[in-house]
Amino acid sequence: MGTSAVKTALVSSRGEVASVQTRPITTKLLPGGGAEQDPHEWWAMVRSAARDSVAGAPDLAHKVAAVACTTQWAVTVPVDAHGNPLGPAISWMDTRGAPYVSQVVRGWPSVSGYAAYKLYTWIRLTGGAPSRSGMDGLGHLLFFKHERPDLYRAAYKFVEPMDYLNARLTGRVAASYGTMFPYWLTDIRNPRRVAYHPQLLAWAGIEQEKLPPLQPVDSVLGPLLPHVAEELGLKPDTVVVMGSCDGHSAAIGAGSVRDFVGYFYVGTTAWMSCHVPWKRSDLRHMLTTMPAAIAGRYVVAAEQGMAGRCLEFLKDSLLLPPGDPTVAPATDPYAYLNDLAASVPPGSDNLLFTPWINGVLVPADDPWTRSAFLNQSHRTTRAHYVRAVMEGVAFNMRWLRHHVQKFVGKTFPDLRFIGGGAVSDLWCQIFADVLGCPILRPAHPRVANAVGAAFAAFVALGVLAPEELEGRVAIDRTFQPTPATRALYDELYGEFLAAYRQLRPLYHRLNRKRRAEPQAQ
Repeated sequence: MGTSAVKTALVSSRGEVASVQTRPITTKLLPGGGAEQDPHEWWAMVRSAARDSVAGAPDLAHKVAAVACTTQWAVTVPVDAHGNPLGPAISWMDTRGAPYVSQVVRGWPSVSGYAAYKLYTWIRLTGGAPSRSGMDGLGHLLFFKHERPDLYRAAYKFVEPMDYLNARLTGRVAASYGTMFPYWLTDIRNPRRVAYHPQLLAWAGIEQEKLPPLQPVDSVLGPLLPHVAEELGLKPDTVVVMGSCDGHSAAIGAGSVRDFVGYFYVGTTAWMSCHVPWKRSDLRHMLTTMPAAIAGRYVVAAEQGMAGRCLEFLKDSLLLPPGDPTVAPATDPYAYLNDLAASVPPGSDNLLFTPWINGVLVPADDPWTRSAFLNQSHRTTRAHYVRAVMEGVAFNMRWLRHHVQKFVGKTFPDLRFIGGGAVSDLWCQIFADVLGCPILRPAHPRVANAVGAAFAAFVALGVLAPEELEGRVAIDRTFQPTPATRALYDELYGEFLAAYRQLRPLYHRLNRKRRAEPQAQ
């Protein structure tokens, strides 16, 4: 389950995928930087999609051994003792906890707004530190505590989406060593023995009893509740394995299982990652590592923010606004956009798009910079806008790759590409040309997270060993970079970086008032 949709599928231990279902979910944007989703809607959409996945493959239903959930993360849900939600889910986009995080992390001597001794301790124990933007689990907890004290007091636990879904499936509230990472309250120095740390809890002012108990990433949570198994059409002894962040499962589903095998994802958001054997952090560029879905390993956390959402925003706001009677709806709007982009030469006639519609996350913690089209003229067409968005997301990924490669100390000779964006051959080729390296597309890019979650479940059940996983991810096609576009994209990439440096002060001035807005009650 991502930010905008739920997907369900049946996945075999050989990597075969059947009966994929998709359901939309909505986000409510609120004054003062609020962004919320409805956990009841999540649960309804998950049940609906899962029922249809099982019903769509009646010959396979009796073979289902386990259910695995992988979801968006740094999203916080207050639940009761049975896992029922008591209020809204605070999205990873929500910044309303920012002032309270700043209060928690400050002190003297100060380093970039953090007390030096606190920053050292957070990095040593967790591999990072709370974001002063409030866009992480601790920011959301502090928002509940200070602005929704009624919900804070009533909540049995605060959990992440995958752990919320697992609680609805089993009636058991728990989290894995990996899923509580974005709260900056756990000691992750040993990925096989992660625990809440009393000093971090004390600094944050969060009681440990408000947080779920932790279990190993490769453990079984329990069987499905009988009524859930009946509703989904599954055997009553079907088990639920511990959930995972989408970045955890994506690494496995992309086939990036060995250390330093790089991949990137483009869906609503984008990131680049790989498995690594150690804990490391680079706070200047917002890079860190977190316990992986494979026990005893770490995975790079480099979440870049909005990507495919930029194309969706262009479609809904400018090109094909839903409900506008003057615009004929396209049968397949994304195929239509793809065809438009293909009609424009590489470089979009030097039209640049900066994709920071929700600010810059990695490699710069900058929530105030925004997106723009640069160098428009009277010759600019809708096709130019579409291709420029696709190229802008690719330039942003190139910016991220530079810092990820420095972080891991390796150069990626090629990259695997998954997510909805990878379905487009054109976008795959644009990434190959902009990044200047071969792009490998797995056979099931749109549901690679589901494949990865399933493979992690098979490891937890003892059906597969971790070293078997990479070979079970088939590569559908490899896109080679086009030498003729190299100089053009190198030049435009340089202008892309220059645009960020030169426009950043302007955006900070324009958005200064927004920083001072009163927090939503």
